[in-house]
Amino acid sequence: MSDALNELGAYIEAKRPDCVLGWDVTHDELNVDVALSSIVEFVQFLKVDPTCKFSTLVDITGVDYPERPKRFDVVYHFLSMYQNHRIRLRVGVREDDMVASIIDVHPSSNWFEREVFDMFGILFSGHPDLRRILTDYGFRGYPLRKDFPTTGYTEVRYDEAQKRVVYEPVSLVQEYRQFDFMSPWEGAEYILPGDEKKEEAK
Repeated sequence: MSDALNELGAYIEAKRPDCVLGWDVTHDELNVDVALSSIVEFVQFLKVDPTCKFSTLVDITGVDYPERPKRFDVVYHFLSMYQNHRIRLRVGVREDDMVASIIDVHPSSNWFEREVFDMFGILFSGHPDLRRILTDYGFRGYPLRKDFPTTGYTEVRYDEAQKRVVYEPVSLVQEYRQFDFMSPWEGAEYILPGDEKKEEAK
């Protein structure tokens, strides 16, 4: 499998050196780094080229690297059912960059791109309906960014007195912050129920 993928990677690079920034085969998967400005035409090439025929879009997602100038990778997964190959495309994106939508090549990218926008805040130019898809109306922030707090900014509850759902800023009570760190593992100065069996087995 790796030999076939290496051949495919070399073929793609030779055919489209204007789009390919680099490629590798890792864990029997072909990964191609693609220039941001070339993503649409490169995806079109992968779909129609007879050696590639990556006609099925499997997924689009993002990865956040806050320490990098190009903070995000937008990651595309494609499948060629004709050649029995998979390919992963990675596009480096700055926080204020816009990524061209591939919806004209793969209409199924519609909801995938909306999800990446909703979770990471990455904008897709040319998308016909770019709005949140998983979070609620008025949601603040982007939950899959590394700097998003695990508690979020808002909590939702049903208020019995008002007979409606209310949104309130998250306020953590002190009890929430305190942990007793009880552990049956190394360093515990006490034995939890059941741990004595370990001593008896020796």
